[in-house]
Amino acid sequence: MTESAATFDSVPAETPSRGNSSTLARVGKYTLVRGVTLFITVIIGVYLTVLIANMGGYVDNIRRGEIREQVSIQVMNDPALRNLAGDEKRKLIEERIILAEKRLGLDQPFLIRSFRFLRNALTLQLGRAQFMSSDSGSRQVRLIILERLPSTLLLFGTSNLLLFFVSLFIALGLSRRYGSFMDRVFVALSPTSAAPGWFYGIFFILIFSALLHWLPFGGMVDAPPPKTPVAYALSVGKHLILPVVAILVSAIFISVYSWRTFFLIYSSEDYVEMARAKGLPDRMVERRYILRPTLPTIITSFALTL
Repeated sequence: MTESAATFDSVPAETPSRGNSSTLARVGKYTLVRGVTLFITVIIGVYLTVLIANMGGYVDNIRRGEIREQVSIQVMNDPALRNLAGDEKRKLIEERIILAEKRLGLDQPFLIRSFRFLRNALTLQLGRAQFMSSDSGSRQVRLIILERLPSTLLLFGTSNLLLFFVSLFIALGLSRRYGSFMDRVFVALSPTSAAPGWFYGIFFILIFSALLHWLPFGGMVDAPPPKTPVAYALSVGKHLILPVVAILVSAIFISVYSWRTFFLIYSSEDYVEMARAKGLPDRMVERRYILRPTLPTIITSFALTL
């Protein structure tokens, strides 16, 4: 009897460890599946972008026409070739056109080149720009993108993270107070999110920069840039206020409305009503019976935001 009791008592001690391992395994599997799915989605999206940007190969015909026009003009304006006969000029033009098309890969089928474009797009091997250049003077598209990427990530990363957490916090509060004055205000203002962020940014610049002179018109830092790291960070933060607020205002109402509706669907479940009937506090009901079932969707949305 004593041995069986000791054996029975030893089982619960191992149960939490097994439960934690099982939970970690499920989380790891879920994360891996989501990561693979997201990677495949990115590849498909980039390939569709390649197809759309090239109009299924129609852009190649435009490029061939441009090559023919440029080569013809070069041959006709070359003083060393003016004495050539007409047939010789046409033959020379065709030879140069063939060389130019081969150099650009236009002699290959578009389907083959589309996969090469996909590989180059995923590795940022995008060739040289015709009209833009980086601050260092390079026309490599990869360098131009990488040069502007930190500023873009800082702006949209800050805006999207603030939008995500603020929307969740407000939506949870509104789901508890369905039909209240603030709930009706956010529902009524949700159509204002149809306007893009730059639309609100124009008015914010006119008000807070042109009229009140509180915030800068644009840029990343003051000119000249501050010398100390703290002053530099404060300067960047001051320049971020207007664009971040414009993005928040343009998307906050529809985001809150979407999350509020999402939480209301789970709030009407039977187990939530049972928890409230037991007299559990609202925050405990939200944490255990609303947030926990919706956590996979929230995590997925947060991952896509990142």
